[in-house]
Amino acid sequence: MSPAARAALAASLLCLAMLVLFWPGVAMFDTLNQYAQLRSGSYDDWHPPAMARFWALFHAAGWHGQAPMFLLQLLLCWTGLGLFAAALARQGARIAAGAVLLLGIWPPIAGWQVAVLKDAQMAGALLAATGLAAWWRLRDRPLPRWAMLLVGLLLLYATLVRINAVFATVPLAFGLLGAGAWRRPVRRGAMMLAAMVAVLAALPLVNHGLLGAGASEVGRALPTYDLAGIAHHAGAEAVPVLPAPVWQAAEAERCIRPMLWDPLGDRCDFVAEGLAITAPGGKLTKAWLVTIARHPVAYAEHRLAHWNATMRWLVPWRYPLAEPQSDSEPNLLGIGSPSPRIAPFQQLAGMLAESPFGAPILWLTVALAVLALAWRRDDPRSRLAVTLALSAVLTELAFLVISVAADYRYHLWAMLATGLAVALVAGTPLPRRGRGVALAALLLIGATTLVARIALPPVGETYTDAAG
Repeated sequence: MSPAARAALAASLLCLAMLVLFWPGVAMFDTLNQYAQLRSGSYDDWHPPAMARFWALFHAAGWHGQAPMFLLQLLLCWTGLGLFAAALARQGARIAAGAVLLLGIWPPIAGWQVAVLKDAQMAGALLAATGLAAWWRLRDRPLPRWAMLLVGLLLLYATLVRINAVFATVPLAFGLLGAGAWRRPVRRGAMMLAAMVAVLAALPLVNHGLLGAGASEVGRALPTYDLAGIAHHAGAEAVPVLPAPVWQAAEAERCIRPMLWDPLGDRCDFVAEGLAITAPGGKLTKAWLVTIARHPVAYAEHRLAHWNATMRWLVPWRYPLAEPQSDSEPNLLGIGSPSPRIAPFQQLAGMLAESPFGAPILWLTVALAVLALAWRRDDPRSRLAVTLALSAVLTELAFLVISVAADYRYHLWAMLATGLAVALVAGTPLPRRGRGVALAALLLIGATTLVARIALPPVGETYTDAAG
């Protein structure tokens, strides 16, 4: 059996093992929300409707519950990892191929990949697209037309299931379907920026028109969160779109938090309700932009505090929303749970996710190092590594401006892309000085992450702890 065949077989066995162990997948609150929509036939855009519409095809065929989407995301995931590992093994990079397979069972990744969520669907689709393209790209060959079409469809699906997926999928589209080389970075950057803007503009048309989703209030979450953050840092009078006592009441209730916006729409729903009266429709966007322009420092403080929380950098060891669930949320929809035997694995996943090794900031630092070290190289492995690292970096940097919650699962694809990029450049000749700088940066980020976990008081690990 060839090395490539052995890698593919190993991936198949690992996929089978995860299917058996975690069947029928974990259903979280968002999972139940989307399943209820497909059962009722009434969709909205709070969660992009592409996943629920696709899920509805299985439901209509008589396959109910979360199992079909669980099967789909694991098959996509391991198909991609298997093809990627096989492509490396075919070139004699057996250690790198083994590392790719180990990446798929790294508990913080595997533990979240078994949750039936749009994040895992996106990661699975992007892994499948990357693995398929790598089979030809690593031999410096163009993709056949059928493979290009399939890669394009997978990227499209990933783009549709998460509103921020565009920051990951656009660089992948340029790298996997384009020439592969990353010359003329300014021109490429301008083209990617234009593509991202075009996709973001088209998404509402697709969601509301083609996919028939009703409009929700999802678009108001980010402005509401940012206005509250500015009020927190600059003072209640700095955000006159609501009377100062309203912001002060939200402060008193501890609803303005760096981790997530949810309390502003739940416990402090008077904020969202007040904005619905004083700033309906597009008036909220105008008030948001004007307030940012008037108080850029407070806005930056708010966004950086949130980015620190979601990147889990200077945070305590016990920090919410890191450990993947072991069972499904209670429900009356007929959605079941995996066997209780998965609990130790999920607990291990939570422990590793809370450690410095699981911190997304450390993985971002690795991705930046790969980007810097491999950018000027023009071999197939370096070109693909740059594509993956750029996808990871843009995904994580986008949280500086568009994120409203700090769930660990949002980093699933960025961590996978970073791991694959490292597997590609490992063992290849890289500049010695650059390696030293990269190592120093990793040690600095790792050390500060560890010190923060030791020194800062614990917050807790549950959603209730995050929401206060």
